[in-house]
Amino acid sequence: MILLCRPEELAEGQSRGFAVDGLKLLLVRRQGLVRAYENRCPHRGISLEWVEDQFLDTSGSLIQCATHGALFLIDTGECVAGPCAGESLHALKCWEDEQGIWLRPA
Repeated sequence: MILLCRPEELAEGQSRGFAVDGLKLLLVRRQGLVRAYENRCPHRGISLEWVEDQFLDTSGSLIQCATHGALFLIDTGECVAGPCAGESLHALKCWEDEQGIWLRPA
């Protein structure tokens, strides 16, 4: 188990990036649930953000690749618009308790 952050450090509707043992990942909290994905666009294999911790589109309802605008569903990581439509972000196992948000290493 790897502690990523305390629950209050990821507010509703927000995203954050992390680097753990060479793995770049992102967390997003939506409707009270936390999702974790590898921070890697399936189209080009590059990081999704241009600015630290900014992974969401302007509406806050989709994950967006800053390089070419691909849009991904927060709940599943599926690309719904852009050059990688139909592909998905790689989901990572995480969970939350009163102490923090945890990553389960592969």
